[in-house]
Amino acid sequence: MSAVNPGKFLSPTILVLVIVGIVLMTFLGTSFYIIDQAEAGVITRFGKYHDTTEPGLHFKLPFGIDRHYVVNTKTVQTEQFGFRTLTSGISSTYTSQFGESTMLTGDLNIIEVEWIIQYRIVDPKAWTFNVQERTATIRDVSRSAINMLVGDRAIMDIMGPGRSAIETSATVFMNETFRGYGLGIDVIAVKLQNIDPPAGVQEAFDDVNKAEQDMNRLINEGQQAYNAEIPRARGVAAQHIQEAQGYATERVNRANGDVARFNSVYEEYRKAPDVTRQRLYYEMIEEVFKDDTGTVIIDRHFDNFLPLRDLGSSGTGGKQ
Repeated sequence: MSAVNPGKFLSPTILVLVIVGIVLMTFLGTSFYIIDQAEAGVITRFGKYHDTTEPGLHFKLPFGIDRHYVVNTKTVQTEQFGFRTLTSGISSTYTSQFGESTMLTGDLNIIEVEWIIQYRIVDPKAWTFNVQERTATIRDVSRSAINMLVGDRAIMDIMGPGRSAIETSATVFMNETFRGYGLGIDVIAVKLQNIDPPAGVQEAFDDVNKAEQDMNRLINEGQQAYNAEIPRARGVAAQHIQEAQGYATERVNRANGDVARFNSVYEEYRKAPDVTRQRLYYEMIEEVFKDDTGTVIIDRHFDNFLPLRDLGSSGTGGKQ
């Protein structure tokens, strides 16, 4: 059996056209690329960084001279610690990762802490070239930060008022660390999820939490009663103060009037002691008997006439 000669089936012209077509397709396929709206393109030339391109259609040198790497710079990415989301939606399902969430607190208690971090790539060049194991670095730094912050606090502080402080401090610490590594990301938020004590002491911690809630409720009720009573008491106190000030003013004015009257009488007494003494006596008698209608005053030294009294004026119906 004789061998087949390819030259009998392909002419030199067709062969050249096929080669040119392959080269042209390779040129076109390796010369243009598209960057999406949420992405940035990092271009290397002969393996060295060359440029960063914006979204759109771009040209690059073909045949592998230029290479492009697509980096998502707009989407907020999330890393989960202590759990994994299996399915998300209305009924999401999760699986626990106890090795990541078990920690030791500052008061030597064991606690299970689940958290997430949200970050965005802000420097495509640094993200592409500076760190090789990017995801592992993010997770290691995040675990180190949360372990450090949890280890500085008591368990009740972590489960209560210290929660937001841990989130804020962790965000600051991670951003400083990632900037030092040149990772090119910005941590937007650190959010603590479930914080639970070990299963063996869960009931005891539930009792403590209930006691703290009762304490806060009683404090709020006391504050409410305080807010209701104190303004009323202050109003009553202000009223009493005003009444006392009015009474004091009245007494002072009366005393000043008495002093002025006394000084006036004293001046008259100095001028005519007998007349003044007699006038004061009459004024005193009038003051004493001004409301008495059943008493008749007669000078005991009167002996030249017979004093008579109108008995009918007393209301008894008698005669003189």
